[in-house]
Parts: sequence; structure tokens; C-alpha cells
Amino acid sequence: MRLQIHAVRFTADQSLLDFIQAKLNKLDTFHDRIIGGEVFLKLDGADSNKIKEKVVEVRVTIPGKELFVKEHDKSFESATDKVLEVLKDKLVRCKQKRNDIFSPAITEAKSRMQEDEEVFEPDEL
Repeated sequence: MRLQIHAVRFTADQSLLDFIQAKLNKLDTFHDRIIGGEVFLKLDGADSNKIKEKVVEVRVTIPGKELFVKEHDKSFESATDKVLEVLKDKLVRCKQKRNDIFSPAITEAKSRMQEDEEVFEPDEL
């Protein structure tokens, strides 16, 4: 998956970037049509001297949809793990809905409905 990682107002360590890339690459196993993703790393409370929490925001693009997840935690690694769990669930639900729409029973019902439709012509006066 093509992934862009942005560290907002700080410089991220390469090991952190590699960790996030490795974790989010695992999402390909849950949905086969992921186009790309964008990750934003932010420090919550960066205006004051004390950094309270770290924030990880992830936007994943699949055909016809964009999934967005935002999580807070004490470290970027644990926030990334939380994001990964939520994205897994969302991707599985999206794929399941897609498969339900193209199920044989639904396509058969749609074709029967199209065959049964009659074309009504307006009466001429």
C-alpha cells in the first residue's frame, strides 16, 4: 500500500516511521482493493511545555470510500495499534457489504425484477 506519513510540528524518528509502515501494510490482508493511505502524527498539548498525548490520524482510501480513524495514547506505537484494530473492523465491514451486494441471490433478484418490469406508455387523448 502506498502510504504517506506526515509528522506535524516535529521530526519523527525513522524507526517510528518504519514501525507504522509495517503495521499498516498488514491491512492489505483484510481488504484487497486499498488504494493508499495517509498518516498524520501529532503531539497533543504541544502549545504548552508538557506533551499530554500523542495522536495518530489515518485516512485509508478504497474505491468509493475514505476511511478515517483518529486515536490518542501515551505513545505513537500504542496509538497505531489502536488505529490498526479499528481500521481492520472497518475494512472487513466494507468488504462484507461489497460481497453482499454482488452475492448470487441479490443479482438473481435484480435480474428477475428487470424482467418483470413492464413499460407503460401514456394513453393518447
